[in-house]
Amino acid sequence: MNASIGVIGLGVMGRNLAQNLAAHGFPVAGLDRDAQKASALVREGQGAEVQGFTDPDRFLDALARPRAIILLVPAGAPVDAVIGELKAKLAPTDTLVDAGNSHFCDTERRQQELEAAGILLIGMGTSGGEFGARHGPSLMGGGAKEAWSRVSGAFEAIAARVGSDPCAAYLGPKGAGHYVKMVHNGIEYGLMQSIADSYALLKHLGASTDEELADLYSKWNEGEIEGYLLEITGQIFRRRDERTGKPLVDLVLDVARQKGTGAWTSEEGMHLGVPIPTIDAGVSFRNLSALQEERLAAERLFPAPPAAPNLDRDLLASHLEQALFLAMALVYAQGMSLLQRASSAYSYGLPLETVARIWRGGCIIRSRFLEELRQVFGRNPGLANPLLDAELAAKLRPAEKALREVCGWAAQSGVPAPALQSALWYWDAYRAGSLASNLIQLQRDYFGAHTYERVDLPGSFHTEWEERG
Repeated sequence: MNASIGVIGLGVMGRNLAQNLAAHGFPVAGLDRDAQKASALVREGQGAEVQGFTDPDRFLDALARPRAIILLVPAGAPVDAVIGELKAKLAPTDTLVDAGNSHFCDTERRQQELEAAGILLIGMGTSGGEFGARHGPSLMGGGAKEAWSRVSGAFEAIAARVGSDPCAAYLGPKGAGHYVKMVHNGIEYGLMQSIADSYALLKHLGASTDEELADLYSKWNEGEIEGYLLEITGQIFRRRDERTGKPLVDLVLDVARQKGTGAWTSEEGMHLGVPIPTIDAGVSFRNLSALQEERLAAERLFPAPPAAPNLDRDLLASHLEQALFLAMALVYAQGMSLLQRASSAYSYGLPLETVARIWRGGCIIRSRFLEELRQVFGRNPGLANPLLDAELAAKLRPAEKALREVCGWAAQSGVPAPALQSALWYWDAYRAGSLASNLIQLQRDYFGAHTYERVDLPGSFHTEWEERG
């Protein structure tokens, strides 16, 4: 059998993606150094057109020419190692597809190195986890358009679909695909922290049980904040620990880990001068959660305020639903504004309507709101921030009061709600025609002669201050 596509890295994601390809009529050859993983590919294929190899030469011989090979190995040095081993054995016009979470700068470096040998590299963001890989992921392609055209049929076939639309697309040259996936992951951080904030408030101010939380999140998932993360949250609160019979969520340590893609998004926001505070809050709060011993020591030194506000549970829930709607919309807006700036800065030409379209299915951040964003960028592809769209603004404004109330309750009670509170200050600052930054300009001029700009005259100015600190 000549396989039409190869997969290197037969962990859970690689095997499931390979089975997805085979199920859609694309014979697959898989390669992994671990013989058990190579065997598992064939065993799990149940007669599908799949082959498993541990020898790279036999794997390459099994592939039809020109070869198309997907890499699903950990980001960083492992990707370089695999490419280094393959490079001398590949022929010009062969295509590699890095479907892992590589940093976009690494992807662009590898593309340049491989193109000198006539080998094409696609950096493809892949979202959807284990289930998505097998049953339909969201796929974000970047690199040479010629390379994408060779493999797009397979990727569109295996991707999730919303109606007749496949959730796979070419998004731009160089590292565009991995850049979009990076921001996708940053948005994921902000959304997850927003939901966690709502959980903290419902638990501490509403004294909600796990059963009540399961019902509430499931109900919310039927409304305007419907999305995958809300869906799984309701299911999580229903899950019982098999060993103890207790709610699983109550047995889990309150420490959240991260693999770096959220931090990359925050770094890019700083680098390009794009404020993304709710994404930043999601990243920082994971770091803070890891300081468990310090938090426990500080809890003894700084007890919470003595009295929490006396809240009706139904009032809290209704306000939180609206607050979550606005906060989560602002997370998406921050991510899209970063993509818009990067599109210009890196000459990606990102089609943001397409980005929103392929995020509607298969991926972790899929939600009803993405259809709103698709329409926004359909109306105005070059919009700097979706908040500037009048139709979307009209839908968001009614939720502002609820977000203010919720953030006030959190502040009064000492319950940390970093995502919700950062979303509120972003909302207030972004809509403010006048900020206090004029004072900062003069402070910088005072101590460092950095100059300042005036509202009544063009150019830069400096004042000779008579007294200096």
